Parts: sequence; structure tokens; C-alpha cells
Amino acid sequence: MTATRTPRATPAAPAPAAQDAPGTKEGLLRRLRPATVPVAVLLVLALLPYSALDVPVLLDGPVNSPGSLQLFALCLVFGALALGYDLMFGRTGLLSFGHALYIAGGSYGTQLAMTELGLGLGPAALLTLVLGALAALVLGAVSLRTLALGSVGFAMVTLAFAQAGSIYVERNPGGLTGGEEGLPLYVEGVPDALVGVGNTVNVYWLALAYLVLVAAVVWTVTARPAGRVWQAIRDNEQRVAVLGRSPFAHKLGAFVLASSLAVLGGVLHLLVTAGATPHTSTPEFTLTLLVMVVLGGSGTRWGPVVGGVLFTYLDQRLGGWDLGVEPMLILGSLFVLAVYLAPGGITALGRRRHT
Repeated sequence: MTATRTPRATPAAPAPAAQDAPGTKEGLLRRLRPATVPVAVLLVLALLPYSALDVPVLLDGPVNSPGSLQLFALCLVFGALALGYDLMFGRTGLLSFGHALYIAGGSYGTQLAMTELGLGLGPAALLTLVLGALAALVLGAVSLRTLALGSVGFAMVTLAFAQAGSIYVERNPGGLTGGEEGLPLYVEGVPDALVGVGNTVNVYWLALAYLVLVAAVVWTVTARPAGRVWQAIRDNEQRVAVLGRSPFAHKLGAFVLASSLAVLGGVLHLLVTAGATPHTSTPEFTLTLLVMVVLGGSGTRWGPVVGGVLFTYLDQRLGGWDLGVEPMLILGSLFVLAVYLAPGGITALGRRRHT
């Protein structure tokens, strides 16, 4: 008699852990974890004006002194400007030498809208932003057409536009730009809460708000389908065209968005430095932003911010230290050393350590 073999039951695949479900506490914590670092950094920066900590050598006075807060505000503005510039350079692969044109446009445009049109700071900044975005749309379309000649053609055309703007500012037509002296901030058009040494803390918080705005815009947009198309254009533009996407339209969108953020940055630069300076219109100013991006790490989440803050701090503080050497020589040497030791930028060091 043949025995009947009972088939062995196949063990069922283990069900996903209940704690991994999206609606559970663990799932919620997993989704919120990426935001912990930005929130922590934001909290520390927001509370800085309440700290009377004295840091010798690194700062000339306590953390909440007007001089220190102005330095921090300038660092935050440049961190945001570098992040906005990286939207073109690191995210889309567009090397522009004319980004300073829009920063200077935001600074001088807001100043002139207050003095010549009698507008307050808010309406003047809004008008400047609209005009700056329209200018970026036109000049960006013209500049991007030269990409048929290669990326060098785009860089040279943007450089030509920036150089023309810089010459216009220096020649001081009709006394509008102040020439080499620039223009002092027109305080009559600015709210009292943003004027004076005693209100430096308000300017600092405004600079922090600008950084938060730029970071929110850049990080959100780059995580969307448009951001993925920008990355694809940077890696292989022909493949994007084959897939039915328009590289020109997407590159123009990145150019206009980055330039609009730069216009807002010009407004903040006007407030933090209490004036519009001709240096913001020069191609060298754009080159400084490029150095900041490369220093921190182009195309990364935190790299441009870190590079912008660090470069600005050293640029402002090295002159106050008695080192017996030209500050720019030290800064240049540090940049070369950083590029040599961290080719992917300072923020790449952390990733290399974990690999």
C-alpha cells in the first residue's frame, strides 16, 4: 500500500512590519526625518540674536551685537544667492557669467523706484522683481539661443550683458547710479524697523527669511518633475529632446527662476549693506558666486549655502586679522586647497566618510 504524501505548505511571505505603515508613528517619523536637520539649523539661526555669547577672534563682539548680526545677515544673503545660482549651474548645467546683472538690478532698481517714483520698499521691490523677471525672460531667450555654438557661447553672451550693465552703472547716466561711489540707502522709503543700528536684528531676520524662501523654492522645484528634467538636461540634453521634452523651455524656466531669486537677493543686499554698490554689477561678482558654489559642492542640497556662508565670512573677517599676508591671497590659497582635498565640494567630505 502506497503512503499518501501530504504536501508541505509553503510559508507565507512575512507581512510588512506594522510600524512601517505610513499611518503609524514610526512611518510618520521616517517621513519627517529628512526635515530635522533644516529645522534644527533654522531654529539655531532664528535664536542667534538672543545669544550674548562672546567668541574672541571669530567675532569682534557678542553674537547679538549689531556688527556680528550684520555679518551673519550678509553671510545668509550670499548663501541664498549661491543656492539660487546653483539652480542654473549645478542643477541644469548652465554656466552664466551674467548673474550679477540681476542682483545689481534688484539693488539699484529698488533704490531708484523709491527715489524717483516715490514708492515704499515693498512696492518698489515688487516692481523691480516683475521687471527683473521680464528682463531675464528676454535676455535668457537670447542667451540660450547661442547654445547652438556650445556652452561657451552662452557664457560669453551672458558675460557681455553683464559687462554692459556694469559699464552703464559706472558711467552714472544722469546721476542715477552714483558711479563708482554707488548709492546710499534711501531711508525715507524704508520702514523704520529696518533702519538704524538698533534695528540690525530685524534686517538679520529678513535675510534669514530670504534664505528660507530660496531654499524652499529650490529644494521643492528640484524635487518635482521639472527638476528631474533639469538634471537630465545637465547629463544628456539630446536624450531629453528624444523623449519629447523641450530643453530650451526648461532651461529658460531655470534661468528666469534663478534670475528672479537674484533680483530679490539684490533687494536684501541693498538693505544689509545700506546701499547699492557698483561691485554687484561686475562679472567678478558672478565669478565669486561660482567660487562659492564649487567650494561648497555644486548640485547638492547644502553645498552652495555652506560655500556662500563660509566664503563670505572669510572674505569679511580675514581683513581684520593681522596675518601679515594679503587676505585675498589667503582666501585663494584656501580655495585651491579645498578644491584639491574635496573635488566635489566641502559637503562631499561627509558622504565620502560614510562610504
